[in-house]
Amino acid sequence: MRGICLMIVLAVVCNSVARAGEYEDGSSAYERQDYEAALKAFRRIAQTGDARAQFSLGVMYDNGQGVPHDDAEAVKWYRFAAQQGNAMAQYNLGVMYDNGQGVPHDDAEAAKWYQLAAQQGNAMAQFNLGVMYGNGQGVPRDDAEAAKWYRMAAEQGDATAQFNLGVMYDNGQGVPRDYAEAVKCYRMAAEQGDAAAQFNLGLMYENGQGVIRDYSEAAEWYRLAAEQGDASAQLNLGVIYDKGQGVLQDDAEAAIWYRLAAEQGNASAQFNLGVMYAEGKGFSQDNVRAFLWLNLAAVSGDANTIKRRDTVASAMTPGQIEEAHKLARECAANQFKGCN
Repeated sequence: MRGICLMIVLAVVCNSVARAGEYEDGSSAYERQDYEAALKAFRRIAQTGDARAQFSLGVMYDNGQGVPHDDAEAVKWYRFAAQQGNAMAQYNLGVMYDNGQGVPHDDAEAAKWYQLAAQQGNAMAQFNLGVMYGNGQGVPRDDAEAAKWYRMAAEQGDATAQFNLGVMYDNGQGVPRDYAEAVKCYRMAAEQGDAAAQFNLGLMYENGQGVIRDYSEAAEWYRLAAEQGDASAQLNLGVIYDKGQGVLQDDAEAAIWYRLAAEQGNASAQFNLGVMYAEGKGFSQDNVRAFLWLNLAAVSGDANTIKRRDTVASAMTPGQIEEAHKLARECAANQFKGCN
């Protein structure tokens, strides 16, 4: 869900020359961080009913700029502006109800204000309204309606909406399943740096869904997501190097990516890292560290992982097993970091 907009957006429609000039004076003061002067200007014209100034005053209470932070006061001014049709105020008021800030949490009221802002073309409100319909929050669950609002936000370049719409095409939720359309949406989001979209686009290339299978292209998209810390992408990139699919086979490189994912708690990466140690691939063969990672992965309850761990244990001395258990406990306590 998108959060509140905490900046003042300059309006282009003015109610009067005098009021416009005063609002611009307030905006200029705000931009140079003279919040006392901005507050004074905005408050004066907000009290005359100027929706732009009312919205701006709400932002200042929301940010605690020139005044103590006050969610209830922010809501008050957002409401005044929203009731006059100010789309940004409608969106922010929706967020306040969504988060229970300054008002009791109320999904239905949040959806109402998102809808009003979304109908005016506010992309953030369109995205949030899509989420509300997708989750059935404040409105009946309706995947088709969710897809509709995601599409509107996506067409304005919203990367997360593009990703979500891609997922809907990928799964056939609210729209007919269409892998090519999913790829199109994922690509738009991925090119904006969305890590989840980069990972999903990599999957599409790896599986040949909506595109011709291309392991090299899959590796490139996995790498972009992996470099942003996406654990699933780190795991898949490790597998790509492990198998030499679309890249030169490289055990050491595979181990690097497995470790990064394993350190985030990814059980599959922990299993693969344990196997690398057991087989001496990418590392010197080391049953203690093989057991360490396999034991951590075995917490998932996977029967194959438990079997592989026990196979490694059968080749270890009691002292080695005790050491491996100790290392595993320390590793888990440190949230899988520094597990050497």
